[in-house]
Amino acid sequence: MRQFTRLNPMTGEVASTAEAMTAADIPAIAARAQAGFAVWSNMGPNARRAVLTKAADALVAKKDLFIAAMMGEIGATAGWAMFNLMLAAGMIREAAALTTQIQGEVIPSDHHGTVAMALREPVGVLLGIAPWNAPIILGVRAIAVPLACGNAVILKASEQCPRTHALIIEAFAEAGFPEGVVNVVTNAPEDAAAVVGALIDAPEVKRINFTGSTAVGKIIAKRAAEHLKPVLLELGGKAPMLVLEDADLDEAVKAAAFGAYMNQGQICMSTERIIVVATVADEFAAKFAAKVGTMPAGDPTLGTTPLGAVVDRKTVEHCYGLIDDAVSHGAKLLVGGETTLNVVMPAHLVDHVTPYMKLFRDESFGPVVGIIRARDEAHAIELANDTAYGLSSAVFTRDTARGLRVAKQIHAGICHINASTVSDEPQMPFGGMKASGYGRFGGKAGIDSFTELRWVTFETEPGHYPI
Repeated sequence: MRQFTRLNPMTGEVASTAEAMTAADIPAIAARAQAGFAVWSNMGPNARRAVLTKAADALVAKKDLFIAAMMGEIGATAGWAMFNLMLAAGMIREAAALTTQIQGEVIPSDHHGTVAMALREPVGVLLGIAPWNAPIILGVRAIAVPLACGNAVILKASEQCPRTHALIIEAFAEAGFPEGVVNVVTNAPEDAAAVVGALIDAPEVKRINFTGSTAVGKIIAKRAAEHLKPVLLELGGKAPMLVLEDADLDEAVKAAAFGAYMNQGQICMSTERIIVVATVADEFAAKFAAKVGTMPAGDPTLGTTPLGAVVDRKTVEHCYGLIDDAVSHGAKLLVGGETTLNVVMPAHLVDHVTPYMKLFRDESFGPVVGIIRARDEAHAIELANDTAYGLSSAVFTRDTARGLRVAKQIHAGICHINASTVSDEPQMPFGGMKASGYGRFGGKAGIDSFTELRWVTFETEPGHYPI
């Protein structure tokens, strides 16, 4: 069996070893999943619920293994690993609860004697492609609701955290899913394009969900379009947090610190742009800089600092490039520092960022955030919408009605009033707009994404036809 290794981003030592599958392996995996679907889709909703509930318990039971895998593969802190684990377990339990919520309806027909129904049925084999940054959450999200709906799944693991994603499948296997219902594909980085292409092309695969970069999402959508296969895409973000002149600045500072630096800013919803009305910008910047100064970064394995490592040196170089570009065009670095242990990058805060700087436009996906100063509310909304992305957003104001009015004008799939841009709950319709993708995970919206809606009729009286 051919294998590949994932190196620890801090030490350079081997963090995990996994099977290096190739495109040639995919037909057999897809056929196995199709066979599993035939069994799983015919099980009753409460039978599916029972297995999913066991999967949640099995996932939590692997706590120590998950923490070790995430620390080794992506430099995560123990706190981030535990946050991943508990939210993912909640997602599985929410999916289990949905098995009896997959409902159709009887629709009045104009034809006398006709009973017309809309039925939701499982699709078949679904492909879920999950990233490394929140690996348990996003790996589970890719498969839990599809399974609840009666589908079989193939999880395409990230090359950067193959052990973490494999642990998810091990937990599901222990729960007692029928043979072939839950599958995982691991591959070496150099084989990724061919493997994903083969998975999308497999006739058994009926739908795809992908979480990752916008660039890769476009490639996947184009490939799937060749087969007319629906795709759910949750892609990049450049989340704005608006701070209006009547905001509670202390609350805004707390939310900004969490939103910008949780998991070192490596979250699709991370606060990337803090847009502050000019009359309170100086005060906010001073308070926020003081807060950021209390958030050191250090070796995540020691657990003594709120911030840990980023995933690789490329992220460090990308972030410093954005900072250097902003400073060279007139921005001011309020908080920063040198990266240690190769990938332990401290929190950076840049003030006076403008739309002409790369930091305003490009997703950093690291521990750096910019403050942009707006003339007034209307200008703040204009700046918030001046982006290709539209995943998450936030607005701070003491006037809730005003906050709702502003939220309605922000072009993003998610908006939180007086809360961080980083938030997730299993039952919520999670997804974006514009270059952040389309479709929704979570709750009943997930049922829509992972079932087929069919029109079925039956006649109760003899038919009458014109010919």
